[in-house]
Amino acid sequence: MNFSWTLHGDGKHVLPGQVVAPGERLSWPRTIGLGAQHVIAMFGATFLVPILTGFPPATTVFFSGIGTILFLVITQNKVPSYLGSSFAFIAPITAALAAENVADPMGAALFGIVVVGVLLAAIGLIVQWLGTGWIDALMPPVVAGAIVALIGFNLAPAARDNFMQEPLTAFVTLAAVIISSVLFRGLLGRMSILVGVVLGYVVAALLGQVDYAPIEAAAWVGLPTFHLPSNPFVDASIWGYLPAFLPVVLVLVAENVGHIKGVAQMTDAAINRSTGRALFSDGLATTIAGFFGGSGTTTYGENIGVMAATRVYSTAAYWVAGLVAILLGLSPKFGAVVNTIPPGVLGGVTTALYGLIGIIGVKIWVDNRVDFSRPVNQFTAATALIIGIADFTFAIGGVSFNGIALGTIAAIVIFHVMSAIGRARGTDDVRDTSHPEGTEGADRAG
Repeated sequence: MNFSWTLHGDGKHVLPGQVVAPGERLSWPRTIGLGAQHVIAMFGATFLVPILTGFPPATTVFFSGIGTILFLVITQNKVPSYLGSSFAFIAPITAALAAENVADPMGAALFGIVVVGVLLAAIGLIVQWLGTGWIDALMPPVVAGAIVALIGFNLAPAARDNFMQEPLTAFVTLAAVIISSVLFRGLLGRMSILVGVVLGYVVAALLGQVDYAPIEAAAWVGLPTFHLPSNPFVDASIWGYLPAFLPVVLVLVAENVGHIKGVAQMTDAAINRSTGRALFSDGLATTIAGFFGGSGTTTYGENIGVMAATRVYSTAAYWVAGLVAILLGLSPKFGAVVNTIPPGVLGGVTTALYGLIGIIGVKIWVDNRVDFSRPVNQFTAATALIIGIADFTFAIGGVSFNGIALGTIAAIVIFHVMSAIGRARGTDDVRDTSHPEGTEGADRAG
């Protein structure tokens, strides 16, 4: 792997029509500044995942930095990307943490994350060998969009519960998120979630809803909190929560593939050849995070926005961002501050955020011109969404399938069964000439 980036031009300017390629960099002061921008861009979404799930924030941010460094090493510094926390894990983690029949609910959730990471890494190896054609066949746009949409809409009750605990704070936070997305330009406009959280936190503090005692008690420097996954062969009930995690693999695949396609389109088509490595890297990062107490990771669309605005795709900036995240994770004080964010702020943010996750699923349909006059597309999306939104549950023995798992299964099975029957009977034009693009940022927004 090459650690010597070529200096772009004079190291100070990017001329019109030019971009700073992944193997190039600007001067180191500018590169460090760009790395800081990437930290800010990822921060608003990454720290929300541990807050919403109850995971230690410092641990999650720490392993997002570790994961980013691993990603850069495995992709040989060819793919600029930050691996932040994936929102696709929120629902299954929440379900596992609420379990009453397991000895260690957090350990059960971490086991699910580890399994997802291992599966994603395995898919990465297969893609490196066979390409991505089989993924497109398994998850055409109507299926991919339905899965992403139902994951977002399934979380609606969680947003409502937090919102109603502190309605005024939640309303202010939600309004700040919405207004700042159109009020500000550039990077600040893309960080509307972070702006909303900061303003909501200030309002909550003025209303006496913030407990400062944990912040005062926390040390400035220290190791993050580590937690090992549970052993399912010791506590067999853990297996019952695994089906809820498995659909997350499909979302992470869609996100990574979309990220690679987006970067390749803006820089060099040869980057598409790194898709398998990217999937493997994210899988390995997720596995390591889950094994030590952090949440699963994914490539971040927020950082693509920074690159598009600056026209700087240098992987050197991501090394800076990864190292800064690791340093933040080594500050218990930072984790304590994040943990004091009150429910009202979270309710306001997630009311918008969870809905946006669902809308991104709809965007996949729109971008790929999915034809909803076809019964196969109608029933695939309609059935999967109702199952996911209503959170259907079904148990077989000690294994429980929640709405996300059942909705995902329904989307895949209904599409392929109806397509097969349609082909055999000639009752539906089952050809789908669209391509699964527009999946970047499927479990985040901003």
